[in-house]
Formats: sequence, structure tokens, C-alpha cells
Amino acid sequence: MCIRDRYQRRVHGEIHIKNKFADMVKKKSAQENIGQKLAIVMRSGKVVLGFKSTVKSIRNGKAKMVLVSNNCPSLRKSQIDYYCMLGKIKVLPFIGTNNDLGTACGKLHRVSIMAILDAGDSDILNVCLLYTSDA
Repeated sequence: MCIRDRYQRRVHGEIHIKNKFADMVKKKSAQENIGQKLAIVMRSGKVVLGFKSTVKSIRNGKAKMVLVSNNCPSLRKSQIDYYCMLGKIKVLPFIGTNNDLGTACGKLHRVSIMAILDAGDSDILNVCLLYTSDA
């Protein structure tokens, strides 16, 4: 790490050195944690992939949480946010593209929106509340 990546701050006579990329590393590790929990959900729980299936599961009241990728079109994202607000369902923005979300699900295709119907052995529904409050 070079010196330009850090900055110094003097507090009560002590010099504190902070890495300005520490927040990005924290978000990346949190995202990796979500990816691991998502892999457990894919093995032991129930999910639906795609916009139409997600909207159907939200309308039927089966969805517990919805994940939306970064590059999801804004019109679809606003529709999902509206349906989730009506159904009181948590929306978790996935920090990554639809290719990254598809890879995290273990699929070889792109996934921009997915809904978790049953978490299975994972505790993604409880833990992801921490990440949404930080962001």
C-alpha cells in the first residue's frame, strides 16, 4: 500500500492512519458473505429467478426477500420496489451486475431479479438486515 492511499488524522495528540479504501473492502467482504449465503439458499431453499416469476410470487405472498442487481433497468426496479412495499417484503440491492448475481446463484446465465421463497438452512433473511441498514 502506497502512502497516497492513506491519510493521517491527529486526535488528542495521537496520529491515526486510515486507509481510504477500507469501506470498499468492507462492502466487498459483505458481498462475498451474501454470495456464500445465497449458495446455501440455492442448495437447500426455494428461489425463483426472473422478473415475471418474482412478481407472481410477490403477488401471491410467497416471497420473503427480493434481490435486485445493480444494472437492472430502473423501470423494473421501481415496479419491484412498489410491489415489495405493498407486500411488506425486504428488497436487497445486490452489489454486482446481473452476471455476478447469476454466478452467485450457480447459474450460467444472467439473473437481474430473484426472490427467495424459502431460505432453507441459510440465515440470509436475518443477516441481510444488517447490510441494508449500513448501505
